Amino acid sequence: MPTLYHHPMSSASRFVRLILAEYGFQADLVEEQPWEKRREFLSINPAATLPVYVDDSMRVLCGPSVLMEFLDETHGVLKRERRLLAEDPWHRAEIRRLTEWFLQKMEQDVTRPLTRERVYKLQMTAAQGGGAPDSKALRTSRANIRQHMKYLSWLAGSRQWLAGERLSYADLAAAASISVLDYLGEIEWSDFPIAKDWYQRLKSRPSFRPMLAERIRGLTPVSHYADLDF
Repeated sequence: MPTLYHHPMSSASRFVRLILAEYGFQADLVEEQPWEKRREFLSINPAATLPVYVDDSMRVLCGPSVLMEFLDETHGVLKRERRLLAEDPWHRAEIRRLTEWFLQKMEQDVTRPLTRERVYKLQMTAAQGGGAPDSKALRTSRANIRQHMKYLSWLAGSRQWLAGERLSYADLAAAASISVLDYLGEIEWSDFPIAKDWYQRLKSRPSFRPMLAERIRGLTPVSHYADLDF
């Protein structure tokens, strides 16, 4: 069976896991701490980034966008109306744009600094950069959340799904990032009812259940994290 190296609080890892689940494709999950830079892990991905997919022939694919395209070409094209990428070229471009927005821009502005300060530093040694959270980094990231949530609300309020009439990679990318922030209790949902309705639809999908059941050692999620009606 293929192997997916991931971290449970990596939004890119969650994104690929959601794709696999939506397409009904299984892979063994191996939790990786990328800051450890294990020699075995560096041998398959010198960049030490997640996620990393290794197939049964030991061929390696690295990164969420590469894996998205690979899984679409090998599995998505067979799903017809359940395919997560549109048939129309312009619509495909919009899906890719929004996927990049949530996995790159939101990751840079919000998700990565918050997870680093609140999660990863707790698991790192001092030599790896662990220690007390940087209060300035936390304040900056939290200030950025509102802008991204406003944009998400606008998308969810003007379309059936974020990129159009059908569930797509854009929704999974956004949900992967939002789920990390929600685990940490960083989103004030009462301020964003439209985004909340959209997220409830995503949380209710079978593909989400394994992630909602997971817990990070030493870090309890916010009380409503696994609730479908919150």
